[in-house]
Amino acid sequence: MRIIIDDKIPFIREAAAQLGEAVYLSGSAISAADVRDADALIVRTRTRCDEALLQGSRVQMVATATIGYDHIDTAYMQRAGVAWTNCPGCNADSVAQYVQSALVLLADAGHVDLAGMTVGIVGVGHVGSSVERMLRRMGCRILRHDPPRQARGEEGFVDLEEIQQHCDVITLHTPLTREGAHATFHMIDDAFFDALHRRPVLINAARGEVVDETALKTALKTGKIRTAVIDTWEHEPCVDRELLSAVFLGTPHIAGYSADGKANGTRMALQAIARHFGTSFSAPVLPPALPDGYAYYPQLYSPQHPFAELLRHYDPRRDSDALRAHPEDFERLRGDYPLRREMPQHE
Repeated sequence: MRIIIDDKIPFIREAAAQLGEAVYLSGSAISAADVRDADALIVRTRTRCDEALLQGSRVQMVATATIGYDHIDTAYMQRAGVAWTNCPGCNADSVAQYVQSALVLLADAGHVDLAGMTVGIVGVGHVGSSVERMLRRMGCRILRHDPPRQARGEEGFVDLEEIQQHCDVITLHTPLTREGAHATFHMIDDAFFDALHRRPVLINAARGEVVDETALKTALKTGKIRTAVIDTWEHEPCVDRELLSAVFLGTPHIAGYSADGKANGTRMALQAIARHFGTSFSAPVLPPALPDGYAYYPQLYSPQHPFAELLRHYDPRRDSDALRAHPEDFERLRGDYPLRREMPQHE
């Protein structure tokens, strides 16, 4: 079996050797010529998997080592008979870690009150559910908005209007969908901001195109929201530098980039390939241990902080400072991401 693999997928090389010949290429540069004689692909979001890439190839299976799959033309895959899979939930706890650390820093800056805030979760799938569990551990009041789940008759959800009226923080965890009854493209627009009641903080760790960045800049300038934490950008890898300078934290699409989440995605992708081709796969895919004395952002780490252990494991100011210093290096900052581990959680 010949597998083309994005060369930025971590912890994969030794394990992939169990499955056959592995060829490692830059995800954004994988071409039709590269995949023509491949049996399978393992990619990230930077590889557009569609007719232009796959037509005329012998590819039978595409696995993306990510939760999101808007880079995969699923309609074409179905027509062409090419199997595909994503890795739902692989980095959900990593995103929850990002949101929790951001909330702690927002509280330090006086933007939120951790003890009394109401948080609206927009999109309650794998990631949103992990964020919900984290927020419940913190004792927050939570409102959940998920129209597809509500349409299936599930309970415990509120309309977007209730989120707009009552929330001090609104955190986005929806997929990107451009069509249909529950399309999320630019769901956060001028009309959304105009309907807000409490000047909330907005967090986007979903997809950049869910937010109309022009509307977001206006909302920040006019005070319709208190501030924002932005991990995903409308025109990635290009970052709106005016917006970057205006938000509380701006990071290069790395909320889900813990080593634990990456190892989960790598393992799930390899297992899916093995299942499809009827091949056994048992190689361990494990993230490295943290070195002694580790702190994610040692220059700002304080052992006296009430959430010292959380911020020792992950402080998003490091990623935000790096992006502000070099917004032109968006892809490099993602590709050369430092070691980050999740802190064990206890319900």
